Amino acid sequence: MPPLAAISSPPCSSSTSLAVRTLPSSSPTLRRVSIIRPTPKPASILRLPSSAPKMRSSTVRCAVIEKENPETERPDTFLRDSDGQNGSVSSSSSVRVRFEKMIRDAQDSVCEAIERADGGGKFKEDVWSRPGGGGGISRVLQDGAVWEKAGVNVSVVYGLMPPEAYRAAKAAASDQKPGPIPFFAAGISSVLHPKNPFAPTLHFNYRYFETDAPKDSPGAPRQWWFGGGTDLTPAYIFEEDVKHFHLVQKNACDKSDPSFYPRFKKWCDDYFYIKHRGERRGLGGIFFDDLNDYDQEMLLSFATECANSVVPAYIPIIEKRKDMPFTEQHKAWQQLRRGRYVEFNLVYDRGTTFGLKTGGRIESILVSLPLTARWEYDHKPEEGSEEWKLLDACINPKDWI
Repeated sequence: MPPLAAISSPPCSSSTSLAVRTLPSSSPTLRRVSIIRPTPKPASILRLPSSAPKMRSSTVRCAVIEKENPETERPDTFLRDSDGQNGSVSSSSSVRVRFEKMIRDAQDSVCEAIERADGGGKFKEDVWSRPGGGGGISRVLQDGAVWEKAGVNVSVVYGLMPPEAYRAAKAAASDQKPGPIPFFAAGISSVLHPKNPFAPTLHFNYRYFETDAPKDSPGAPRQWWFGGGTDLTPAYIFEEDVKHFHLVQKNACDKSDPSFYPRFKKWCDDYFYIKHRGERRGLGGIFFDDLNDYDQEMLLSFATECANSVVPAYIPIIEKRKDMPFTEQHKAWQQLRRGRYVEFNLVYDRGTTFGLKTGGRIESILVSLPLTARWEYDHKPEEGSEEWKLLDACINPKDWI
């Protein structure tokens, strides 16, 4: 799930077109697929013909597409002064301040670990601000020694969002009346795609969200929730790796509540389900969302513990698998599983659909996609093969610890 990137004043209507180019490859069995994004048109204001009926001013304003601004330096904070980085703060503001610090510290520690394991690749960093409020830091490493593509993004944004974006964020039908909704969203999101087919892909995302009620719903209380998770997507199963990964997730959960791991492990298996394929994206981990039925301080501590567990859960696996020899057949299977990754993210992922509906920063939204992927017509692995074992585990999730 991508970060709640640059959330803009949404257009009245929008569309995204993608061209797919197949590039020649040295491998007779593999094709490199490049997604070509059209050059965006400049932001414009909807102009109505004189004969058109009058529209409410809020509708006209939504036609202004707000774009992020590139920045040359990282700010100390993306928060407003009123959010309490100086002086006394409310409980809500204090959570905002500490959550931003947590995700920025986590971004630094994960990127440092990724660069060390890669042994040569360096992250490209983009710092951006959002005119409506907030900004973010996007870091991407491409074509390294170990990673084909690794993205680690943070964002802290606030402003107004339309009711349809609120429904996407909450993933539920809403009886809220129409009207712009004040919101605050902060999160870290990362997807790490290694080159070696025996090294698994990792995804993690931790976020904090606040909304007020729509302006025409007076008296409704402010809502807040935490969400996130960490999950593993290998192309080949090494049981000791999967057990290690799940044990680290369980230990992180147990520090807050022993019921969390079994609950969030099942939630992860259910969430990363590719309905049109009848299989999961990978071998799970933990996932939770809309979590606000515990003390705010406890959930902040829980999210922090989970984010701090990313490196010890993943990097030891990478160190064991990154240099293993592999064949073209192994690579082709990895590319087929990457195709499943693309399908889930573009069709089902809440973060992706939320970002697209709110006019988010497209590079941050699509950073989760691998550089290359593969689709074959009616491909079925041979029963009993290592590829079949992976597919069987994706169809029939199991308890690993």
